[in-house]
Amino acid sequence: MNWSESQPAQEHPDNPDEALESADALYPGDSGELSLDARRVLVLLLAGPSLDGQRHSRLWPILIRDELAIRSRLAELFLQLVIDREQQVAFTRQADTGELEVPLLLRRANLTFIDSVVLLLLRQRLTQAEAHGERAVIATDEIVEFLSVYEQTGNTDRALFMKRISASIEKIKKQSILRKIRASDDRFEISPTLKLLFSAEEIQALTRIYQAMRAGELPQRRAQERLPEEEDE
Repeated sequence: MNWSESQPAQEHPDNPDEALESADALYPGDSGELSLDARRVLVLLLAGPSLDGQRHSRLWPILIRDELAIRSRLAELFLQLVIDREQQVAFTRQADTGELEVPLLLRRANLTFIDSVVLLLLRQRLTQAEAHGERAVIATDEIVEFLSVYEQTGNTDRALFMKRISASIEKIKKQSILRKIRASDDRFEISPTLKLLFSAEEIQALTRIYQAMRAGELPQRRAQERLPEEEDE
């Protein structure tokens, strides 16, 4: 008689995580499918504000290689991956789910009017620099000069005005839109990420308000009614 050797029945693990653990697990209980580097890309995108090909040169090729898998993971969280391959910049934003009610993972930053006008200036400077094939660099005194119209219209005292500008610059730096240039305390490089954050309509709306203020067409009272309330830092 021929005897066949049967495999012993596998026992169910006491820990459910062990049953889900993948063959390529990175740690006990790991059921993920992405590679270690792809997971690092995913975490960086979720942590924000962006993945930059210059600052994250090792992870950028991983993002491009595993783009479909990373998009899929983000879609499960109702997030959309935005990639500018030319500028090598990527970030996430809430997916447009229409009438479908979904939980929001990303928090929207509340921008004061000063924040918005500073971003308008940076966007314009970035466009000019790219047209000339140059680095987009700006100094603090240039920002102050650009905002002088708002100071006059808003009748803001100088100390408070400078305090708000400093707070705005710090807020924008935290979003990696401004990067401090080495050996300089007041000069910054503007990140190409800024091109992707504002629609053409939003830029045009801000430009119209700023031009009206510059021309003196917005009285202080009317300007305050149209602009978001600013909180002292």
